[in-house]
Amino acid sequence: MNKISGNAVVGQSGGPTSAINATLAGVISGCLEAGIDKIYGMKNGIEGLLGEELFDLRDCFDAPDCKKLSLLSLTPAAALGSCRKKLKDDETAAKMYEIFEKYDISYFFYIGGNDSMDAVARLTEYAKAHPELRKMHFIGVPKTIDNDLVMTDHTPGFGSAAKYIACAMQEVMRDCGVYKTKAVTIVEIMGRDAGWLTASAGLTKAITGVGPALIYLPECAFSEEKFLADLKNEFENGEHPYVVVAVSEGIRHADGSYAAEAAMSGAVDSFGHKYLSGTGKYLENLVREKIGCKVRSVEVNILQRCAGHLLSKTDIYESIMVGRAATGLAFSGESGKMAAYVRRGEGKNYCCDVEGMDVTLIANAIKKVPREFINDDENGITDKCVEYLMPLIAGECEIPYKNGIPCHFEF
Repeated sequence: MNKISGNAVVGQSGGPTSAINATLAGVISGCLEAGIDKIYGMKNGIEGLLGEELFDLRDCFDAPDCKKLSLLSLTPAAALGSCRKKLKDDETAAKMYEIFEKYDISYFFYIGGNDSMDAVARLTEYAKAHPELRKMHFIGVPKTIDNDLVMTDHTPGFGSAAKYIACAMQEVMRDCGVYKTKAVTIVEIMGRDAGWLTASAGLTKAITGVGPALIYLPECAFSEEKFLADLKNEFENGEHPYVVVAVSEGIRHADGSYAAEAAMSGAVDSFGHKYLSGTGKYLENLVREKIGCKVRSVEVNILQRCAGHLLSKTDIYESIMVGRAATGLAFSGESGKMAAYVRRGEGKNYCCDVEGMDVTLIANAIKKVPREFINDDENGITDKCVEYLMPLIAGECEIPYKNGIPCHFEF
């Protein structure tokens, strides 16, 4: 390990998850163990950094294994606050360097998804173009329930979200199974470009024997005609009078347009992403019009992101691990890297470790669900997909409760 010189700063960005604070706990623990003088937390990501809304995390945590860090790791959402700010120009990067100098910061850790890795990549490129500036170590730390970052086997937060989806689907199946009425229930699950979360709905059937009859992912072109034909086939040949469907919010037609395009507002965020809404409701209306049976849609929405009562023990353990590993990369002299999971085994032999990957090769790329994980009819998942997903939801955390409600950490 290189000689450590300067302070560290850490921030969280993008959508919250059940495990992003576990990763934060890992970063803090790694910095404490290394003896970093000041560990600054950015309030609301780089927006807080630019506004110099920084506070020393050492004032909250006094040891790498303290009880407060343990509670933080079991707390969902983003304890430091988040943002969706795009790092657009050199002027902003220059302003950040002024702040790095002012606070004697040499180590920058940014926990987030695709857009956050873009920020780390841009800062890395700016540093290369300006070698006369302060020596910095920029490290991206992955986070996203979408599981769509490339060059990592999976992402922190995905396992717990997948566990929530699988449990929720089991409960939906139980609810629907009490009636003999011919009916369709459509469950809309997050996933703009990649269908990993929706694929996890198939775990219910693999584990319990009962699950959604149909699963549609954005990796396959969506056809209303085929969807209706699939439903009619289930009514004629399926095991139940009811049909439960899991669908990604981002399903698209063959021409690339969203299935629910007409129901969307057309508004975009700072990164140019369209706000998605209404896919489940659109399909509900389609079924009502074309088939005429009882039908309802359920939008899981933000509930799947921060279900701290259904944490995957594997996910939390690995999220802490990747945060600590990120500090190891930085303190050994690395920069421009993302701490990534590398799978080393399958089934009962599953394990993974962490390696540093070039963040410029990760930013703005999307990891899709591979074709071999999707069935031939493009309306379900394969055993190979189940094998990939199963270890990620394994284990239950010992969550502290107070009067029946989980305890959470707050700064």
